[in-house]
Amino acid sequence: MTRVIYINGQYRPYDHAFVHAEDRGFQFGDAVYEVIEVAAGKLVDEPRHMARLARSLRELHMSSGPTPAAWALILRETVRRNRVRDGSVYLQVSRGAAPRDFLFPEPGTPLTVVCLARAIDPAPGWATAEKGIRIITRPDPRWARCDIKTVMLLPASLAKEDAKAAGAQEVWFVDQDGYVTEGGSSNAWILTDSGHLVTTPATKAILRGVTRMTVLDCCKQLGVSFEERRFTIDEAKTAREAFITSASNLVMPVSAIDDVPIGNGNGGTVARDIRANFHSLAALT
Repeated sequence: MTRVIYINGQYRPYDHAFVHAEDRGFQFGDAVYEVIEVAAGKLVDEPRHMARLARSLRELHMSSGPTPAAWALILRETVRRNRVRDGSVYLQVSRGAAPRDFLFPEPGTPLTVVCLARAIDPAPGWATAEKGIRIITRPDPRWARCDIKTVMLLPASLAKEDAKAAGAQEVWFVDQDGYVTEGGSSNAWILTDSGHLVTTPATKAILRGVTRMTVLDCCKQLGVSFEERRFTIDEAKTAREAFITSASNLVMPVSAIDDVPIGNGNGGTVARDIRANFHSLAALT
């Protein structure tokens, strides 16, 4: 369990970590966040995560918050105080606390910054990758700015509950034209019969995943051909391989979609090869 949480300049015990009742993140979902993997005590792809955080803040017309050096200190001190060697660090920024109003509060209202870190044993994830995960599909009900990493996650939460009830571990959202957008908390990939990796283009319909970007770098280094284009759920179900990417899952093979086995039904070798090489190509700081 997380022992210490950073809130607005203070490191507080878990049971005493509170934000104001009128915080806009609580009342309006008016907040953004990042989840950064911690591997062997190092932050994975921190520069890309922090660049995405800065973009999310700009897109929602929030102030940039602490300086880059201060962000780096908050992240590392939270990891240190929680003694996390392998796991993740979570950073959330809301527009702050103010009397409830749909209009933004007055300029200068302090942001609410929360940071926590949790240890996660990496061994179960590697074991799961050997057999792959099962996913289900659902119509995509989310708003039109999924490229901003906000805390408005109720549609994803509901869909993931559906997946759990179906004995699956993730959900892929499908748009009204039958194309896969992304997972509930991951980006979606397939490997075609011709050996090309395909992932949905990073438009406003999906989040530009940091792990996704690093996997594209991995593909270049490993000589794996890829293309960014839309693909249908029917194409995914007949693909040679499928997998998801995220900071918490890294590269996770998919064994079945809506109970349809993918490939041999045991995940895929290309996905596992990329997973095995991921940390050697990611930025560790």
